[in-house]
This record gives sequence, structure tokens and C-alpha cells, in this order.
Amino acid sequence: FYTCAGIPIARWADRGVRRNIVALALLVWSGMTMFTGTAKNFSMLIAARIGVGIGEAGCSPPIHSLISDYFPPEKRATALSIYSLGIPIGGAIGTLAGGWIGAEYGWRMAFFLVGIPGLLLAAVVRLTLKEPPRGLSESGSQITANHTIPLGKVITFMWSLKSFRHLSAAGSLSALVGYGIALFLPSFFMRVHGFSLKETATYLFLIGLTGMIGTFLGGYLGDKLGTRDKRWYVGIPGLAALAGIPFAIIFFMTSDPTLALFLAIPGTILGPMYLGPTFATTQTLVRPQMRALASATLLFILNLIGLGIGPIAAGAISDVLRPEYGEESIRFSLLIIAVFGNLGAAAHCYFASLTLREDLEAKNQIHIQDMNGT
Repeated sequence: FYTCAGIPIARWADRGVRRNIVALALLVWSGMTMFTGTAKNFSMLIAARIGVGIGEAGCSPPIHSLISDYFPPEKRATALSIYSLGIPIGGAIGTLAGGWIGAEYGWRMAFFLVGIPGLLLAAVVRLTLKEPPRGLSESGSQITANHTIPLGKVITFMWSLKSFRHLSAAGSLSALVGYGIALFLPSFFMRVHGFSLKETATYLFLIGLTGMIGTFLGGYLGDKLGTRDKRWYVGIPGLAALAGIPFAIIFFMTSDPTLALFLAIPGTILGPMYLGPTFATTQTLVRPQMRALASATLLFILNLIGLGIGPIAAGAISDVLRPEYGEESIRFSLLIIAVFGNLGAAAHCYFASLTLREDLEAKNQIHIQDMNGT
């Protein structure tokens, strides 16, 4: 539901008032988070989580579109990276708060308390966020921004771009590594290194905060180097994926708990460096009135593979290896995910770089044709 709901919501965002859609999305997913804590049976729990997913699906596509109107292409990756800082910050706080509140007061109270801030933020967004004209950051784009492009034409155009196809594959594999490892990292530290729930929550909170460095650096370096050569927008994520492999090997194979904690930091920094450049490149490859849908399409692919397959693959591999390795099977499962996922991501980044400049030029030519009414 989270993966699929983004498409129709994004279509709405490309036509409607994006600020209002974001506020409504916040209201829905925060309310459903609180409702999760009241679930009396499995059906209620599933319904609440589906509600959370639908609400979350209405956030990033319209916000990506808004940020792209606020900031020109040469600053867009940095801006989207700053927005993406919510991922490591929220993940770190959620791990700490969820672990401690859950240990002290139970999981129901944890869900209830973390839902409250979102209700307040929904009001702040609705009352203070400005809705810019579509295409504000790019000269001439506002002329065509009000024309609605058929859904099929948008999807066909995006999929015709080789760079987008490889970019989405690279992002999906990076997300597969991130989601697959993140879900099982608490289990890894508790099973393999013997940490308690509270210890694990505290350590992962501190480690998770370092993800802010990589999230910001990915976008900043993309914009900095991208002014010389646009291929750096895919080069930065590719190099980060390759650099993460040796750290992952040592991290998962060491038997020293203290060393493992320190070795988790490089991977946490390098892992999210793909976010800003990937989101920014997708936005720059399409026209202003296509941006929310372009973001939703990218997120559809990322989440279908990363969030849909990543945790399942990590758990399945661990189960297969469990008869031979016991509790240690999670160690080898996550190592396999990290090594092969990052190698695949780096390869697709390289292939995306081969046609990126050509595809950006193709988008510019379509702008000119559109303005000429052809």
C-alpha cells in the first residue's frame, strides 16, 4: 500500500495544492500510528499499518516537487539531501524512543507517543508552507507548468530514459541494502554481540545520527562536482556504494563488540549518500508538471525492491543458513546483502552515467518543443 499509493497521490499533487496534500498525509499517518497502539487483534494492527503506509506515501512526492520549485538544478541535490536528513534523524530518534519507551511502558505507548508530533506538524505545514508556482526555479518553465500531461505519457517518457532506468535500479539496490540491514541490525547486535534491548537502542541511536553526514554530503558533493560534469550526480552514489563494501566485510565478520560498533559508522555514513543525488537527478530529468509523479515512480521502484525484497531476502537467507550457523546466520545473511547489493548499485550508477548528459539534453529539447506548441 505504501509503494502503490504514491502513484495516484503524486498524480493529484501534480495538479493540486501540494502543501495541503502534505498536511493531510501527515495527519493520516500520524493518526494511524497512534491507532496502531490501540489495536486489539491482528486485523486492526494490519489496518493501522496500511493507514500509516498510505499517509507516508503522500509526503515525499509532493515535497520533492515543492523543493524543486524552490531551488534551481545546481542547488537541488543539496536541498533534497537536507530534506532527506529526516530519514537518519527520525530513524535514530525512533530507535532510541521506541526501544526505551517499549522497554519501560510497552509497545502500545511507544506508538501512541511518537504519533503526537505529526499531528502538530500537519497544522504547521498547512498554515506556514508556501505553495510556489510550478517551474519557479527554472527560467521559462512556468509557461508550460499548468498543462496536464497524460499519465501514460509521463511513464513512457521516464522509462525511455536509459539513465533513469539505471538510476532507479541503483537506488533500489542501495535501498535493499539499507532496509535489509537496518531491520535486522538490532537482532544482529543482540544475538551476535549479546547487547540488551536498551543498549542496542542507545548505540544504534548514536550510530544512526552519523547517517546525517552521508545524507548531506551526497547531495552537497553532487551539486559541487555536478557543476563541472553532470555525471557526478550518479558517480557519487556509485563510489559510496563501492567504498562501503570493505567496511561491511570487516563489520559483520569481527567478533569484537566494541570494534563492531565503530565499524558500523562508515557504512551508516556511506549508505544514504545516494539519496540527494538520486532524487535531484530524477527531478531534473523531467518537466515541472511531472515532478511529483516522477518522484513517486522512483519511490515505487525503490520501495518495491528495497523495502519489499530487502528485509525478506535478509530474513530468508538467515533462515537458510541457520541450520549450519545457528544464531550467527544473521551475520552472514547481512554480509551477503551488503556486498552484492552495493556491487550491483555501483554497476548501475556507472551505466546511468553513460547516457545521463544525453537524457538531460533530451528533456531540454522537449521543453522547447512544448513551449512552441508542438
